[in-house]
Amino acid sequence: MALELRQQLRLTQQLVMTPQLQQAIKLLQLSRLELLDVINDEMVENPVLEEDSEEETSSDGAVSEPVAAPPAESDTLKPVTVEETAREDIDWSNYLDEYNTSGPVYYEPEERETPEYENFFARQESLVDHLMWQLLLSLPNKTEERIGNAIIGNLNRDGYLQATVGEIAALAEADTSQVEKFLKKMQAFDPLGVCARDLKECLLIQADYLGLQDSLVVHIIQNHFKHLENKNYKAISQASGVSYEDVLAAVEIITRMEPKPGRKFSDEEPQYISPDIFVYKMANEFVIVLNEDGMPKLHVSSFYRETLSKGEGVSSHTRDYIQNKLRSAVWLIRSIHQRQRTIYRVVESIVNYQGDFLEKGIGHLKPMVLRDVAEDIGMHESTVSRVTTNKYVHTPQGTFELKFFFNSSINRLDGDVIASASVKERIRQIVQSEDPAKPYSDRKMVEILKSSNINVARRTVAKYREMLRVLPSNKRKRIQGGQSACRSQ
Repeated sequence: MALELRQQLRLTQQLVMTPQLQQAIKLLQLSRLELLDVINDEMVENPVLEEDSEEETSSDGAVSEPVAAPPAESDTLKPVTVEETAREDIDWSNYLDEYNTSGPVYYEPEERETPEYENFFARQESLVDHLMWQLLLSLPNKTEERIGNAIIGNLNRDGYLQATVGEIAALAEADTSQVEKFLKKMQAFDPLGVCARDLKECLLIQADYLGLQDSLVVHIIQNHFKHLENKNYKAISQASGVSYEDVLAAVEIITRMEPKPGRKFSDEEPQYISPDIFVYKMANEFVIVLNEDGMPKLHVSSFYRETLSKGEGVSSHTRDYIQNKLRSAVWLIRSIHQRQRTIYRVVESIVNYQGDFLEKGIGHLKPMVLRDVAEDIGMHESTVSRVTTNKYVHTPQGTFELKFFFNSSINRLDGDVIASASVKERIRQIVQSEDPAKPYSDRKMVEILKSSNINVARRTVAKYREMLRVLPSNKRKRIQGGQSACRSQ
């Protein structure tokens, strides 16, 4: 078979992602704060982009400034007189005796540099700063200071020591006996229990501070820590030979101790949510308002447009540069407007579908998927998915991420369906209303949900309970007269 070279004409279709289309897709999935950063960066790089000023501009682009009217000729100017009178209730004799002294007199200059208080900012004290302050107050010698710095430098965010005594001794160039001795001293620092190597040692440090050295509390921590974790108090009672009530009293003291001493020095800053859109109830309808607060209103610079219109006197290189920047600016403005319109249409579709939720609460949330909104507004599901990513809406029921409204459906006993988010809320309400001494098991919650016309399996309840960060029933049980032992993880 002979080989030959042949030309063929073939017609195919393929999707080409232009840079402009990639930019539009990127802007579509950005949050509001991320969009502001992109706009600010683009305004720095693109000289054609400008932000509309708040002042009114005339048709030729010049800012019109109000001109003050001249005073009328008939008005006469009255002379200004300043009356200097002294108060009669001042004891001038004491004043003169106090300030007319024979000693040197110091004058403070009228103009002096004052600190700019707006440049000051508050910073929360960290765990390292707090411990270093106590370390220096203890007046350590050079070796102890090196040991203390090594110990503080190897603490995690909860205040636990992450290095061994040998490693600390190698870092501080000291003996292990010196490290052990000074570590014992630093474990008495505030917060109590800091510098412990594990949870058991942390609790023992706090028990020692409370004066419970030979008590049942220390005995339980040292010998029955596994039963304590599993809340198997009967096993502790049988193994220790003490009454069940005494064990509960000791456990009550242990549960009031702090398992994470460094928690109050956490440097995590709260992340505040700025909604992209607001939904208000006005009269008998819901009104959708885009959040334009702080969003710059962009336009193309008139200076560069006039430069291009001149034609002559502009080099070809300059003209190409301005045209490229002009196309980039126009495309960015169009992409931002398209983004805002798409967000509005998506939220409008959600509001029309979830009217009962906005009126009555999460128990009336309807199951909805991306396809429902995509078919309603005539867009692709991927577009709706990008729009609802990292976007938040403020509603009469609170502030929610747009992804919150898309959830699966759970069958009811009568054949109807209910949103999975509503089932989670119902499980949370059941846990809150249960008897702390006799918490509901997952199987019992299945029966309660069936009485509410909700058909779910036990493993579904367990999955939703874990998503709500609720402990199992055997660990939610509270001891009598004590604090909650069912803390969400």
